[in-house]
Amino acid sequence: MEADWKTLFMVLVGAAVFTGAQAAIGLLTTATERRKLTQRLKVAEKVDGLSAVILELRKQRGLNASGERAGRLQWLSDLIVASGLPYDQKKWLTYAIAAAGIAGAGGFVLTHNPLAIPVGAVLGGVAIPIFYLKFMAGRRAKALGFQLPQALEIIVRSLEAGHPVPTAIALVGREMSDPVGSEFGMAADEIAYGATLEQAIARMSERCQHPDVDLFAATVRLQERAGGNLTGLLKLNAATVRDRHKMRLKIKAASAEGRASAMILTSAPFVAFGLINLTNPHFYGDVSHEPLVRYGLMGLLVWLGVGNLVMRKMIDMRL
Repeated sequence: MEADWKTLFMVLVGAAVFTGAQAAIGLLTTATERRKLTQRLKVAEKVDGLSAVILELRKQRGLNASGERAGRLQWLSDLIVASGLPYDQKKWLTYAIAAAGIAGAGGFVLTHNPLAIPVGAVLGGVAIPIFYLKFMAGRRAKALGFQLPQALEIIVRSLEAGHPVPTAIALVGREMSDPVGSEFGMAADEIAYGATLEQAIARMSERCQHPDVDLFAATVRLQERAGGNLTGLLKLNAATVRDRHKMRLKIKAASAEGRASAMILTSAPFVAFGLINLTNPHFYGDVSHEPLVRYGLMGLLVWLGVGNLVMRKMIDMRL
């Protein structure tokens, strides 16, 4: 009997601890969600007036006052806008110069070759920032594709409740988190400032550079010019976007084995090279000065890169 009471007491203590942990996690999650504001709402709290909000948001996205890309290379401008990062030219240039200097100095220290300085500077000041922008743009595009069906359903329910289209779009900007929240919020601000629905959604499509957002813009453009039931079109649009997202996930699952094999095969030579250098430094050290060895290793790296590009093209299916 005494053992049963002890067991019951331990079960009650465990249940109490579990319940307390769940309550604490729930409170923290709720508080975090309440503190989350889209970038547009944060900007709106700092500036006065709708025009100032629009100008500041465009400036942070690397756009000029009219919403067009600033005077830079077209592909770089598109990449900066698609990344969604707050654009500060002086700060970004300072970071790029610092990264170029550090990478150039690091390359010279590691190789003791003066040619490593410009190579490291180019990698640190140009290649790495561009790859980072591409990474951020890809992550943002993935979040956009996941959030867009929910945003379209919010618009559909708002329209079915009798709200006008600008109010439905503004509701998405207030209720959803970034990146969809800020994008639809900017579109709602532009509509309130005098732009048409077609113009605002077209600008949003140019900023996002996402195929699902392009489909949404095409749906709005079709309804504006040909007429029809916008609610029904948006319902069909949301279902199409969800199906495309499911297909992307299926493709990702089907190609998971190939991608894992590619990562293993790509990393294996570098891991083996590092382990050999750690266990037997003279294995490559005695012949590293030979031109044939250097050119051979460079050729192997180039061939490895070509193989990775080919494998990526094989599994990169666009919908």
